[in-house]
Amino acid sequence: MKLSLENKWVLITGASSGFGAAAARAFGAEGAKLLLGARRIDRLKTVAAESCAAGAAGAHVHALDVSNTASVEKFVRWARKKILDPRSEFPNLQVLINNAGGAHGMDTVAEGRDGDWEAMIQSNVLGVVRVTRAALPLLGRAAGASIINIGSIAGHGVYEGGAVYCAAKAGELQITRALRLELLGSGIRVGTLDPGLAETEFSLVRFKGNAASARKVYAGMNPLTAGDISETLVWMATRPAHVNIDELIIKPVDQADFGKVFRRSE
Repeated sequence: MKLSLENKWVLITGASSGFGAAAARAFGAEGAKLLLGARRIDRLKTVAAESCAAGAAGAHVHALDVSNTASVEKFVRWARKKILDPRSEFPNLQVLINNAGGAHGMDTVAEGRDGDWEAMIQSNVLGVVRVTRAALPLLGRAAGASIINIGSIAGHGVYEGGAVYCAAKAGELQITRALRLELLGSGIRVGTLDPGLAETEFSLVRFKGNAASARKVYAGMNPLTAGDISETLVWMATRPAHVNIDELIIKPVDQADFGKVFRRSE
């Protein structure tokens, strides 16, 4: 029997846009209570309102920068106060979605910039372990609680201009695998959802606001949507408590591999 998320706490990082915002709305539609973190508070508030309209039992927002330990710890202290509210019937965190991340630039190693490299390692690798370390005491035990990390097919291979991003997502994958071993016997499920081409703000950020370059990534093909990812996240989190979805790669039909994409002529 699938697990119910009604009135259960779900924490989502990077929830102001893309996969995170879609996940907030999707988990909200399941009647969950949401703890949403990101750097853009105004957008977080909009997502929270949309999630409540979708059916969330509550949606709370707080600033979060996963690249900063102090910010992560402040966010989790805030989350703890929400979850341990004595009026709450469900004091434990049911689902942690480590979504915050992203790619910066498509430079080769020879032309790469320290700032881009550091941003990718901070958000995609260190951000995952920072948030997980801080939030672990909030997760329920032996009740099907889940940690789901957002990876990428980039963690399973390489391509030109993606050396550090691929390394970062490979790091996320190995962190997920190690964490699953470390939490064996706790009842906490640990998984990674690794998308292929999905049209969100991802490419716009990668190309530093160059909309033409971002559109070219998806030209002539049908990419995944944020909704496809959020539906899959809910499915992973609602499997029976004894079932763990370890690693799930999800790609559009038009993408067979990194450089193997079917594109229709315009």
